[in-house]
Amino acid sequence: MTFDKLKPQIEVLLKKEDLEVKDKLTQVCELLEQNIPYYDWVGFYFKNGNKEELKLKSFAGEPTDHEIIPFGRGICGQVAVSNKNFVVPDVKAQNNYIACSIHVKAEIVIPLFVDGENIGQIDIDSHTADPFSHEDEVFLQWVNEKVAEIL
Repeated sequence: MTFDKLKPQIEVLLKKEDLEVKDKLTQVCELLEQNIPYYDWVGFYFKNGNKEELKLKSFAGEPTDHEIIPFGRGICGQVAVSNKNFVVPDVKAQNNYIACSIHVKAEIVIPLFVDGENIGQIDIDSHTADPFSHEDEVFLQWVNEKVAEIL
């Protein structure tokens, strides 16, 4: 399914009034994980209160032990500090990578901003080597913009 076909579905999910934010985010994760063949794990991490760490809020895919990630550690922790997209075509080439699964070959992390502040991120793991394109970045930035509207 193309990104353009997923956009209206994401908008409908995020507007559901009978769901809590966490459930809306879980459904977005599930939609992406089920419809984009190389999105094998999709999750939203958010800053954990005043702590210098991220906490996993919603995800789709295999369960992970990495529910808390300190700022600066791994790809997610680096994005929390840099405020910039991070596309990793080959996780084995990263020396500050936190392995979630032996099957993960690539990762993309896009920060989520509310009123100019980086409050979280969407994290995608792929079992496919180098699958992410500029279109993935643009699409995931759009997803985060829509999510920011409900936070």
